[in-house]
Amino acid sequence: MTVRVGYFPHNNSLWVLRHRGILEKSLPSVEWVDFRSLPAGERPSPQEGLPTAHGDHLFDGGYDFIGTGSTPPVTAQGQGHDVVYVAVSGSRHENGRLVVRADSPVQSVADLKGRRVALGHGSWQTTLLLFALDDAGLSWKDIEPVDAGVNAAQLLIDGEVDAWVGSYPSLGGVEEQTRTLVRTDGLFSHRSLWFTRRDFAEKHFEELSAIVAALKESDSWITGNYREAAELFAADDGGDVERWEHALRHRPFGLEPVTEQFVAEQQRAADLFHAAGLIDRKVVVADAVLPEINELVAR
Repeated sequence: MTVRVGYFPHNNSLWVLRHRGILEKSLPSVEWVDFRSLPAGERPSPQEGLPTAHGDHLFDGGYDFIGTGSTPPVTAQGQGHDVVYVAVSGSRHENGRLVVRADSPVQSVADLKGRRVALGHGSWQTTLLLFALDDAGLSWKDIEPVDAGVNAAQLLIDGEVDAWVGSYPSLGGVEEQTRTLVRTDGLFSHRSLWFTRRDFAEKHFEELSAIVAALKESDSWITGNYREAAELFAADDGGDVERWEHALRHRPFGLEPVTEQFVAEQQRAADLFHAAGLIDRKVVVADAVLPEINELVAR
């Protein structure tokens, strides 16, 4: 059977694996699907909902396996999709944080009430911002979230927004002009993760095992070849190889099983999404964890 693996630059591990040809050795039937080539789907207002394309394409024939940040699988469960987690990365807390301009009057998260905050809505950045607001006694409705793309950093510098959930390599270009409001470390583990459909996990365990093994091997290669890996990303977006190398050197690589601590963090995010009206139903994150997959990843 053909196994369709979704990939895009934001999941660094899958991006490198796609360009190194490792998986093809054990899974000749693999078909790589650039997530960016698929329909983007509805992108609701950040006050009203969350994008669902990552999870939706697991069920509309787009692909069988995908890697993202922490938010999309919760969103998928919120859509009623029967997804299962495959693995998580180590904490990427050094990869991003909530920042304001260096001269901003905003001194704490509480000061963001009524202000505009830029983020990549539907990504890990939504979770980080919700956690920070919740810890400060604020809710999603207390701010004006701005769904921003590649120009988010410039929006902050130009004063179009009051704060930004930034990440590398974009953050690297404006660090001297910004001030950290909330660090990710201690607030949110910010992990990469990989997930699939339950039926694929149960019926095609051998193929799933091949994907896991290839990801582990490729991630190990990245940690010894940061420069070469960075060139794969810069060639796609025309970016600075130095900034990409810096970003990759400050991210953990390798696959880990899903732990109870991670499930608890995901559950907190799911509950906050629901309370904010961003997903329509309550979800139980633990329902998406299969012990046999955890055992596979641990091996």
